[in-house]
Amino acid sequence: MKKIGVMLSGCGVFDGTEIHEATLTLLAIDQQGAQAICMAPDIMFDVIDHTNKQPAGEQRNVLTESARIARGNIQNAKDVNPQDIDALILPGGVGAAKHLSDFAVKGPEASVHPDVQRILDKMIASKKPIGAICIAPATVAKALSQHQVNVTIGNDSATALAIEKTGSKHTPCPVDDICIDDINNIISTPAYMLGPGIKDVAVGIDRLVAEIIQRA
Repeated sequence: MKKIGVMLSGCGVFDGTEIHEATLTLLAIDQQGAQAICMAPDIMFDVIDHTNKQPAGEQRNVLTESARIARGNIQNAKDVNPQDIDALILPGGVGAAKHLSDFAVKGPEASVHPDVQRILDKMIASKKPIGAICIAPATVAKALSQHQVNVTIGNDSATALAIEKTGSKHTPCPVDDICIDDINNIISTPAYMLGPGIKDVAVGIDRLVAEIIQRA
């Protein structure tokens, strides 16, 4: 059975992983006969109250919160050996561009979390497929900019320009489709960067997972 790493970044669209995107990813992996291996970095973050999108005045742990989505079956990213997985998928949500990297704050000048960088570097060096959803392609673009990777976040011009400034490439893409970088084995889809709803993002995510598993 193919093992597909799923890099989470918390639990909640405004300060962590987009839960719909993560759940759809996990569902598609299971339906398509592969095994999901969930992981997340062990770092603290500032909580956003999802009822009003304002700071809640508290901190939580990315790994602990990600474990909610993974039903407790999760690994600390620092302990993950990329040799043990056949592919990697990064769902979106603000956490993908705030905790996996600080792209949400620094744009093309962002830095990538060391454990995320290490895993991405090993995956591309081994020519293993990488999937990125929603805003997560921005973190992948920054981490792997030396490879001039080609990704999509949909059609948001400001984010696309920031990706291009990292040295990577951006290709516009509709929500129900995927962007394929054959050279670097990277697949991306806009999901909630375009929306509008869960049935719409599900189509692109399902296509992404199918392509990742076929390539793994």
